[in-house]
Amino acid sequence: MTTAQRVRRAGLATAAALVIGGSGVAIGAATDSSASGTTAAATATATPGPATPGPDSYASVVRQVLPSVVLIRTENGLGSGVVLDRSGNIVTNAHVAGDATKFQVQVAGDTAPRSARLVGSYPPDDLAVIRADDPAGLQPATFGDSDKVQAGDVALAIGNPLGLSGSVTQGIISATDRAVTEPSADGSPAATLPGAIQTSAPINPGNSGGALVSTSGLVVGIPTLAAGSAQGGGQAQGIGFAIPSNLARDIASQIIDTGHVTNSHRAALGAEVATVLGADGATGGAGVVAVTSGGGAERAGLRPGDVIKSVGGVQTPDTTALTQALAAAEPGDQVTVTISRDGQDRDVRVTLGELPGS
Repeated sequence: MTTAQRVRRAGLATAAALVIGGSGVAIGAATDSSASGTTAAATATATPGPATPGPDSYASVVRQVLPSVVLIRTENGLGSGVVLDRSGNIVTNAHVAGDATKFQVQVAGDTAPRSARLVGSYPPDDLAVIRADDPAGLQPATFGDSDKVQAGDVALAIGNPLGLSGSVTQGIISATDRAVTEPSADGSPAATLPGAIQTSAPINPGNSGGALVSTSGLVVGIPTLAAGSAQGGGQAQGIGFAIPSNLARDIASQIIDTGHVTNSHRAALGAEVATVLGADGATGGAGVVAVTSGGGAERAGLRPGDVIKSVGGVQTPDTTALTQALAAAEPGDQVTVTISRDGQDRDVRVTLGELPGS
């Protein structure tokens, strides 16, 4: 994989269609019931005071976090990673690790890289853990609670874009709780990321696996992909996505403890599916190829040949849309699944299972 492929891209029009959920900020003002109170409120609304200025520099934040962000090199390219602990465990993207089992990692300012090896990878969440053979001097990052991130927060993306070690870009949190699908690339399967953080901080090739940081120096996300433009396939500026830190830490901890993921926390239908195309080439749903024995689909009576048209009221014209609908659900949820069978539509209730671990 080349350097330029280290940030995976999704078409801008596609990315917009892939969004499930989201968040916003609402600002309101209380008013007094008296006439004078109402007048005062109206005056305050018409003539707002000056905005609170932000800091002139984030140098102290960068100094705090930079020693915890490493450059990762493989035979096929490069990316970034975040140090998790004193044992030298480093979280990164599964697509950065790729098929490699051996790596070279380097902290900004290091005179030489150090070797590392793969601990485990979980492509469905695009996360992997590698471990430095010599952890001496590696500084663990301080992780924040990504559930507290909200639209409008200032964010810094720290990583190694184009191999430029220790680079920093600034933006804001644009939205939270996005569901986005990464395209497959160089043997890495497509992955649908639930609850992704959208940011305007530029994410460039080589940033993948690095740190999305709050102004308090807390890692709140792992930058993973930038949206691509529908015109010409170029990168769309100011639209990037990061895996929430809470999810990254949970999956990484499972990999470190057991070598694989034992609890994905993600819903699954229990069926193998493929996109169905009509005579005109348009997508017509997600066709059931096989059902998992004992899974939710089998228990609900789904069978090969059925075409899934919607899940929980969300239209599923193809397998990507189906995956995104499931990403918004939880294991154990009961959902209404609309299927087409023998030319007729029918609704069935399915209790969702859990997406298998690695």
